[in-house]
Amino acid sequence: MKNMIDKIVLAYSGGLDTSVILKWLQEKYQVPVVAFVADVGQHEDWDKIRAKGLATGATEVVIADLKETFAKDFIFPAFRANAIYEGSYLLGTSLARPLIAQEQVRVAESHQANAVSHGATGKGNDQVRFEMAYLGLNPSLKIIAPWRIWDLNSRTKLVAFAGQHGIPIPVTKKNPYSSDENLLHISFEGGILEDPWNEPEKGMFKLSVAPEDAPDKPTYIELDFVNGDPVVLNGAPLSPASMMTRLNALGGENGIGRLDLVENRFVGMKSRGVYETPGGTILRAAHRDLETITLDREVMKLRDSLIGQYATLVYNGFWFSPEMRLLQNTMDTAQATVNGTVRLKLYKGNCTPVGRKSDNSLYQAAFATFEEDEVYTQSDAEGFIRLNALRMSMQARMKKLKAES
Repeated sequence: MKNMIDKIVLAYSGGLDTSVILKWLQEKYQVPVVAFVADVGQHEDWDKIRAKGLATGATEVVIADLKETFAKDFIFPAFRANAIYEGSYLLGTSLARPLIAQEQVRVAESHQANAVSHGATGKGNDQVRFEMAYLGLNPSLKIIAPWRIWDLNSRTKLVAFAGQHGIPIPVTKKNPYSSDENLLHISFEGGILEDPWNEPEKGMFKLSVAPEDAPDKPTYIELDFVNGDPVVLNGAPLSPASMMTRLNALGGENGIGRLDLVENRFVGMKSRGVYETPGGTILRAAHRDLETITLDREVMKLRDSLIGQYATLVYNGFWFSPEMRLLQNTMDTAQATVNGTVRLKLYKGNCTPVGRKSDNSLYQAAFATFEEDEVYTQSDAEGFIRLNALRMSMQARMKKLKAES
């Protein structure tokens, strides 16, 4: 394989792992390496990352601003589907990986590179997500996963390699956590979190205040949707990325969106993760609430039966699969009537819908009222009940006949 590689595009972050990988690839394969950096909403000094990549030997550092694409083409579709993994996780990392891989493949093609590489370990989900995307988009590209083939299998060895090659390492107290940040969330793993009994340290969180430290006065917001997507916040039209940024700020200020769970990785092991998803938590609550008045009951039941399968496909890296396209088309068809406004109350970690309205509303007060009405004949309910209970009545009669015989 070594002799068949002409140029490599590496998914690069500027951190210890990918900086070491950048130099290791040059030494092992003796070919040009392009460092590709995806801006999906993380807070970074991009000039510093570019300079570090070039100093570490990259022939070029390509930084792509993907925030709007991430929000519009990945976050919003998933939230139209109400996607949630194992009842809790809003798929922040899972949704970003196929976008990063998609752009990395594009960069490889435009730079005439015939190989791509990533910094995911052999234990996690990300190796699957990256490589499933590579193979689904351009199977002719060769894939290099250093963590599965090198002998630098510890932080101590990585630091030693960096020192030997003059790769700068921040001279600060070691952050014990592995984290991933983007426009939808930030995740934390490792350190004291590896013991699921340990409570996360208060100072670990970055996007939100602790619920007990949030304002004592609730914040009310109004969110307008068109075809299941949020388009206006408190009367102001916002682009997808701007919408997520503003919702993150509002949620974070009110202590919303923290999650601590043990999840099942695709590779088979259980993993404890702590997440902050302030904007996504607000968005999902508002979206589901608007659906209560705009979706037909049976459509909602059928759609909800597919949410688990949709979320699992995203989590496991099947974003570009044919079954994913089928599911997305189904989810989006159901969103044609999800238009309207939701009013929410944000208060000390809670996000509570308190009002909703829509021109497509299926809720009719004239039918639902407890007062006198002229649109519903209550006596009709007797036949409805008897027909629905028919099979149970037949079973009850059979039991009685058997008991008497």
